[in-house]
Amino acid sequence: MSVMKFFRQFKDLGITGPFTRWYDKNTRTNRIAEMQGYAKEVASHLKDNASVLEVAPGPGYLSIELAKIGNYTITGMDISADFVEICRVNAKRENVNVTFVQGNVSAMPFEDNTFDFIVCSAAFKNFKEPVVAIKEMYRVLKDNGIVLIIDMNHNVSKEILIEEAGKISKSGFERWFMKNTFKQLCNSAYTRDDFENIIKQTSFSKNDIKEIGIGLFVYIYK
Repeated sequence: MSVMKFFRQFKDLGITGPFTRWYDKNTRTNRIAEMQGYAKEVASHLKDNASVLEVAPGPGYLSIELAKIGNYTITGMDISADFVEICRVNAKRENVNVTFVQGNVSAMPFEDNTFDFIVCSAAFKNFKEPVVAIKEMYRVLKDNGIVLIIDMNHNVSKEILIEEAGKISKSGFERWFMKNTFKQLCNSAYTRDDFENIIKQTSFSKNDIKEIGIGLFVYIYK
């Protein structure tokens, strides 16, 4: 059992303290293009004035990049108070209007049928009760709304891990480090079948799961 799997048995995992600042800097330096890509994918499903919730936004860059694309009402909710504060600072610096609040995915502080679209990137494997998380997403999602979960694929091949690590760094040590980091994260993540089984335990009736690189794009439709 991975360390992450062990600790998520007891609570939803969030990042606090100095590591949040490192994560913010690393994302701003190395992952903005990735966040922009995710934001464009979300925007491709949205109409003008759509309401969007990002669950576990970390430092908030996906929501911030989405706010730059169109006229949407965007809310980001994170379990970490430290990340919520960082999100607010980042949104102010980028001069975009995104509301960031603290909350837990297992009991979200929102009314039923609030959002047109929900996105969760690189965090679903941290949730203690994945079925409860999906049920909460269903509750706060409007009819005909969409959930998009982007996360690592537990069944990713060694060859793809090496290929993805090489995209980030050409240095031998850094490439090795990233490959092993990805491997540890994938060990804690879910498979396509895991997601299918989780979704079956909720009121959602339709989904589409795509394998892209080292990750899964899980689209769920209400």
